[in-house]
Order: sequence, then structure tokens, then C-alpha cells
Amino acid sequence: MLHIILYAIVPIFVIMGLGYFSGKAGAFSGDNARVLNKVVLNYALPAALFVAIIKSNREMLAVDIKLTIVSFVVLIACFFLVYFVFKYLYKDSTAESAVSALISGSPTIGFLGFAVLEPIFGTSASVALVIAIVSIEVNAIGIPIGLSLLNAGNAAAKTGAGKKPNPWKPVINALEQPVAWAPILAVVLVLFGVKWPAYLDPSFSLIAGANASVAVFAAGITLSSVKVQLNGQVWMGTFLKLIIMPLSLLVVGMLVHMNPLNLKMLVVCGALPPAFSGIIIASRYNCYVATGTSSLAVSTLLFMAACPLWIWLTDKAIEMFHYVG
Repeated sequence: MLHIILYAIVPIFVIMGLGYFSGKAGAFSGDNARVLNKVVLNYALPAALFVAIIKSNREMLAVDIKLTIVSFVVLIACFFLVYFVFKYLYKDSTAESAVSALISGSPTIGFLGFAVLEPIFGTSASVALVIAIVSIEVNAIGIPIGLSLLNAGNAAAKTGAGKKPNPWKPVINALEQPVAWAPILAVVLVLFGVKWPAYLDPSFSLIAGANASVAVFAAGITLSSVKVQLNGQVWMGTFLKLIIMPLSLLVVGMLVHMNPLNLKMLVVCGALPPAFSGIIIASRYNCYVATGTSSLAVSTLLFMAACPLWIWLTDKAIEMFHYVG
């Protein structure tokens, strides 16, 4: 666990701290953070999502069908749980609730997946399988849904009372954005068995490499320009992300008798901090920025305790119920 903290979690706070103090020193402003996030959202993040998915193959989806189904059902259910909790319990707008779901209803699988799972479970095909499947579901399904809801909320607010907005326009607008269509395109190519040319890797990987570092640095700048919040919404988002999501994956996975090793890895994936893509989208649309960034910081900090806790709880559950996948 110390390896994970030093090599996966500490770098996040170092880069975020650099952004924070740069913002406080006046070197960068909130407007600068939005420009950086625009670069990430339109170029670096789509490239990172595309490269991560295109390197998988269709056989992966069929290797463990229980893994594919359980992760899909639970992750989408948790996504909408966050959305409805914030929309109806906290009376947030549709757009704010959508951003909440993109943050607290999605694990940061692309950024921390390998960094967390490989030190625990080793470098293996099973680790790559779990990360690939979760990545496809979070990025190729979750992001387009979130953007559609976000666009629908913004469209409804602009249309005003008495006028009914076009229900398809938000979906079309979402799919026009690279961060939505890039992972979908990658999934289509994978399903059709299209091989990704190796000579394209360096170009895509170069821009994709800017994704995590620039996004975290920009999150630090954003934190410096807003008042850090520790309100009920921040704690609720943290609870839903670090407790409800991994718990749901554990319970459902055991009910359908998933492979024990894949179940443990999936639970750890569910306990990962909120998706950085949600923060990038929040900043880009200037929606739910302060609360979302605060929730990300709190959840990332508490993940250091949540990760070993869920590994221990999963082992105990498997032992207690004499579970065999």
C-alpha cells in the first residue's frame, strides 16, 4: 500500500499543489485553468481514452462475461444513483447533477487503474482485462450519457418555461464532442477487429500523456481560485464513490459468483477516486466547479484508507461465505 501512496497518490497532490500555489501566486488564474482544461477536453483526454480502449480486443469482453455484465450494471446504476441523489435530495439543476455523476459516479480508471492494481495484483492479463472493461464502460458509455444530461439541462435552462427543447439535440451535441465520440469509435473498431497501427502510437501517446498532468495541475489552479468546500454534497459524493460503489460491486459480484480474483480487482476499481474527466468537464462548462474539485480532493485523500479497507473486506467476505467463483 505504501508503494501505491508514494507512486500513485502523492504525485497527484504534488502536481495539484503546484497548480494551487501557482494560482495563489498569481502566475495562473481561473481563466487559465479553463484554457488548459479545454486543451485536455478536446485533445489530450479523447486521445488518452481512444488509445486505452483501442489496445484491447473483442475477445477480452467474452473472457469473463460475468465481469463485463456486473461492472456494466453496477457502474451505470451508481452513475444514475449519484445523479438522482444530487438532483432530488440536494435540488441541484440537471446540469449540476450530471457533472456530479461524472465525478462521483465514475472511477478514475484511466489515470490510476494500472498504478493501483499492478502493485497489488501484479502485472498480468487479468489486470489488463479488468481495467480495459471498466475503462470502456466508464468512458464510452458514462461520458456520453453525462454530457447528454449536461447539455439537456443547459438547453432546458436557455429555452425557458413554456417551450419544450428538442430531446435529441443534447445527445447530438454530446456526440459531436471528441471526448464522447473518440471512446465510442475505439469500441466500434475493437468490436470489428480493426488492428491499431503501431506507427500511430507515438503521436497519440504524446498528446495523451498531457491528459493527467495538465488536468491535475489545472484542478490545483481551480482550487486556488475558489473557496474549498467541505459541505454535505462533498461528503455525500465521497460516500457514494468510496463506499456505495465498491460495496455494490462486491455484493452483486458475489451473488453471481464472479471469479474471486477478478472480483477483488473490480472492487478496488470501484473504490478508486472520482474521475478526473468529470472535473475537466465541470471546468469547461463552468458548472459545479468548487464542490466538484473539493470532492475530488477529499475522495483522493481518503482513498489511501479506503483501498486497503476494501481489499480486507473482500477477502473477509470471500472467507466468511466460503465463496468460490
